[in-house]
Amino acid sequence: MDRWLVGLICSCVVFGIIMIDSASSVWALDRFGDSHFFSKRQAVFAILGIVSMLFLANFNYWKLKKYAWTVYLGGVLLLILVLIPGVGLVRNGSQSWLGVGPLSLQPSEFAKIGVLLLLAKNLEETSHPITNFRKGMAPQLLLLILPFGIVMLQPDLGTGTVILGTGLALMFLAGAPYRFFAGLIFLGIAGFAGLIISAPYRLQRIVSYLDPWQDPLGAGFQMIQSLYALGPGAIFGFGLGESRQKYFYLPEPQNDFIFAIVGEELGFFGGLLLLLLFSAIVWRGVLIALAAPDTFGQLMAGGIVLMIGIQVMINVAVVIGLIPVTGITLPFMSYGGSSLLLVLLSCGILLNISKYRKKV
Repeated sequence: MDRWLVGLICSCVVFGIIMIDSASSVWALDRFGDSHFFSKRQAVFAILGIVSMLFLANFNYWKLKKYAWTVYLGGVLLLILVLIPGVGLVRNGSQSWLGVGPLSLQPSEFAKIGVLLLLAKNLEETSHPITNFRKGMAPQLLLLILPFGIVMLQPDLGTGTVILGTGLALMFLAGAPYRFFAGLIFLGIAGFAGLIISAPYRLQRIVSYLDPWQDPLGAGFQMIQSLYALGPGAIFGFGLGESRQKYFYLPEPQNDFIFAIVGEELGFFGGLLLLLLFSAIVWRGVLIALAAPDTFGQLMAGGIVLMIGIQVMINVAVVIGLIPVTGITLPFMSYGGSSLLLVLLSCGILLNISKYRKKV
C-alpha cells in the first residue's frame, strides 16, 4: 500500500490528538475534573479507527460492491432513527445523534460512505450512460437526495452540504456534462435560500457572517472569538498549550473551531503545516485514483479525496471568516469519534485501492 499516505494519515491523527488535548484542557478540567478527558477519548477512537483502517486496507475493495446497498440502506435507516423523539439525541440544536450512556454515534457521518459506495458502484455498472440525464443521472440524484433530505430534517446543513457536494462532484468525475449542473446550481441556490429562510438561526448566521460585530455577544460571538485567536497568533503563535481563547472565550474549541486554536498557538506556520499535510493527503489520493485499475476504484478513491478536501476547505473557510458558520468538523483534528472513525475507514479503502494501482 501507499506508505507515504500511511505516514501522512498517522501524522494527522497524532497532530489532532495533541491539539485536542491543548484546546480542550480548560473545558475538560472545568466539566469533568480531568484536563485530558477529551484527548483520552479521542485516542481510544484513534486506535479503533487505525485498526479498522488497516482491516479495510487488506480487504479487497472489489468485494465492497456486494455490500453497497446494505451500507447505504443501513445509513438511511439510522438517519431515520435519529429523528424519532426519545431515540435521537439533541446537541447544539441538531437532533443528529444516537447514544447509550456515555457512548454516542452520529449516523450522518457514516451515511457519507454509504452514499459514496453506492454511487461509485452504480456509476460503474449502470447500463445507461451518465450523459443521459433521465435514465443515467436522475436515478443517482434520487439516491443522493434521500439521505441529504433526511439530514436536513435534523437539521445539519454542514453534513448535508458535504454529502450533496461530494455526490455531485463524483457524478462530474464519472462524465456528467456541464449543462446538467447549470440547472442543478439554480435549483440548489433556490433550495438553500429556502432552507435559510425556514430556519431563523441560519439567517442569523448569514447576518453575523456579514457583520459579526452587530451582535458580538450572540450570533457573532463565535466568529469574533475565532478571529481574536487567529490574529494575535501572528507568524509563530503563542506556543503549544498557551492559547488564551480556550479559557471560555471560544465555545468548545476542540470541535469545529480547532483550527483557530492551531493558528493561535502555532501561528501562521502551524496552520500552514496542517494545510500542507491535508494537501499531501489529497495529492496522494489523486495519484491513487488516477492509477486505480478499474472505474469503481477510480470513483471510490476520487470520492474519498473529494469528501476530505471539501470538509477541510469549508471548515477552514468558516474559521477564517470567508463563509458563514456551517458546523463541519475538520478531518482528523476536530474532537468526535464518529468523524474520526469515518475518515479513517475511508482512508482504509483508499489504501486498499493503492495496493492495486497501475503505473501512470
